[in-house]
Amino acid sequence: MKKLLEQIAKFGIVGVIAFIIDAGLLNIFVSFLKMNAVVAATFSFLISLTFNYVASMKYVFVRREDMARWMEITVFFISSAIGLLINDAIIWVFTNILIDSSVSDTDHAKYIFFTNTGKITATVVVAVWNFVIRKWLLEAPDKTKPGYEKTLSHRLGLWSLQTGKRK
Repeated sequence: MKKLLEQIAKFGIVGVIAFIIDAGLLNIFVSFLKMNAVVAATFSFLISLTFNYVASMKYVFVRREDMARWMEITVFFISSAIGLLINDAIIWVFTNILIDSSVSDTDHAKYIFFTNTGKITATVVVAVWNFVIRKWLLEAPDKTKPGYEKTLSHRLGLWSLQTGKRK
């Protein structure tokens, strides 16, 4: 349990830094460049994702020996693409459903407030998604637990290694 709590703390630190990058860029794009919130959120998310990948795989999760690097990256980016869709959907709801999107022209401060409130909400939801999916599929298995070799993540990893050897 202590190891899991330490991992969650590291994940939180990486997440906070990624959030600062993401939210900072989002606010620059929306406030100064007057970009649409969903478009701005997409760009800021993708930029912070690069940092998140490097830091998560270096400091948070133990790299799998039973998975090829290309599969690790594929799983990370597919799960991140789903996270991006969740992120954009929540920000869209906050800036198009909860308020009229035309408020971006008439009351830009209100639009920025709803953009940021949506971003905070999206960050919490996506952080839970990211942690669960990455822990399940990307973290090295506990070889002391019986049946680990039958897990989807282990079989996916072995398949990726075998596929890579054929090329």
